[in-house]
Amino acid sequence: MTEAGGAEHSHVLDLEPPRPGPGQLTVDVAYAGLNFVDVMARRGDGGYTATWPHLPGKEVAGTVRALGEGVTGPAVGTPVVAATRTGGLAQVAVADADLTVPVPDGVPLEVAATAPLGLATALLLLTDAGRFAPGESVLVHSASGGIGTAVARLLPHLGGGRLLGTVGRPEKAEAARRHGYDAVHARGTDPAGLAARLRAANDGRGVDLVLDPLGTAALDLDLDLLAPGGRIVLFGNAGGGTPDPLPPLPRLLGANATLTGFSHNGLLTHAPAKVADAVRRTLDLLAAGGLDTPVTVLPDLAAVPAAHDLLAAGRAEGKYVVAPGQAS
Repeated sequence: MTEAGGAEHSHVLDLEPPRPGPGQLTVDVAYAGLNFVDVMARRGDGGYTATWPHLPGKEVAGTVRALGEGVTGPAVGTPVVAATRTGGLAQVAVADADLTVPVPDGVPLEVAATAPLGLATALLLLTDAGRFAPGESVLVHSASGGIGTAVARLLPHLGGGRLLGTVGRPEKAEAARRHGYDAVHARGTDPAGLAARLRAANDGRGVDLVLDPLGTAALDLDLDLLAPGGRIVLFGNAGGGTPDPLPPLPRLLGANATLTGFSHNGLLTHAPAKVADAVRRTLDLLAAGGLDTPVTVLPDLAAVPAAHDLLAAGRAEGKYVVAPGQAS
């Protein structure tokens, strides 16, 4: 990505394969995951890219190509997944060794590629940031996207609960229902009506946990719907721009609400072991055969900008990965 903007600034280039530095390894990438964070980087949102050009891609699956100084494993040739800081959308990617996890037998690499930022993020949102307890109700905005789909697949493994969702477009509601949502509604322009429909879908009760990637755009709705003692986790700013100020303290106090921020990049920097552990847990669920995650596989890197356009327009469904081809 050469500058902020749209697909016209995304290019596939032939570069020298990167070499691992101390504490790093390189991966011959079989599949790389696409994520909305790539879209936020592409449009130049603050905090998502420091310089141009930017090499996008935050998660890969493949085999270990080479080990950097001080790294003793996984051994060269081992199937792994890795959370990459940048550059995952490539034939060869650099990853920190402590953010690289071997893939268990029986887990296809195209499915494993959804774990580092997709499934693991959903697990951390529910368990670490959201403190989900079995039987609680959960509301997820952008329910038909990659994280929303992952939440639906993971929730039964955490004890289950009533799962509600919102989508930006009415035609996407059915897709979210197919993935496991009990009720899904388009956000539209009537927040009071939406709140009433969601509350009715939860038997008239407030929601225990809200997972919200919309910045502060839906925060009034979240607070209106929240059960006493409920939690709201803000984990993105999908609409871009400058978020509105947070609600005044008396409103949070009156709602007995917990408002939490979640940053995957922050965890990569400050708590990599927590990310790696979440990746292992989701891979173990996949290996056990109880976790099913739908994946759309793109044929090559040239198909990525158009897929990013779908994500940016809110027209994507579920999780996308790309097969970048064999490196020399």
